[in-house]
Formats: sequence, structure tokens, C-alpha cells
Amino acid sequence: GLCLLAARAAGIAILDGVFNNIRDLDGFEAECVQGRQLGFDGKTLIHPGQVEPCNRVFAPTEAQVEESRTILAAWEEALASGRGVATVNGRMIENLHVRNAQRVLAVSDAVTALERGTAPPAPR
Repeated sequence: GLCLLAARAAGIAILDGVFNNIRDLDGFEAECVQGRQLGFDGKTLIHPGQVEPCNRVFAPTEAQVEESRTILAAWEEALASGRGVATVNGRMIENLHVRNAQRVLAVSDAVTALERGTAPPAPR
């Protein structure tokens, strides 16, 4: 838990550790779900068969991307009218929701770039 908090405070990604049983894809996926629920950004992988389930679990859904876009649009509109909060679908939106929406869109953009082969090379 402290590592997750430290990563969020530092603005860096944090990855869950490996799942060693490469034949247990159901167990692997369950551990990915648990890691995402705990707040991890992804998982370290040791086998090519783990890539697809990991990407499916950790990549934002289209609904999350659309909600994030809605949140950011409402936020920009609120700021433009001099308000420090916005409302989306009856929910109050403030800075923490905006940061999370920005993060969801950044991950979505990175996934799209990787799928298109336009992602920058990883740092060395």
C-alpha cells in the first residue's frame, strides 16, 4: 500500500509483480484484476501468453475513456465560467477526478499509439 501511495505521490507508474504459473491463465487474469483494483498500473510479465489478458484488464475501457472526456469537458466549462467544481451525471467533479480522467486518457492514448506502431521508443 505504501508503494502505491508513493508512486501516486511521485506521479510514476507502479507495476504488480510476476505471476509464475504460466499455464494458469485464469489465475493470472484474476491476479491482474486484483492488482488493478488495488491501484497498480500494470503487471510485469514473464510469458507472451500473459500479454493479452494483462492488456485487457489494465487498459481503460471505451466507457471509461468516454466518461473521462465528459469529465474534462465539464471541468473546462466550469473553469471558464469561474467555478471550481463541475457536475457530471449528478456527481460532483473536482481536481482529483480531473487528474484521474487525464490519467485514463493518457493510458488510452499510449495503448492506441502502441497498437498503431506510432509509440515512441522506450527510454534506454
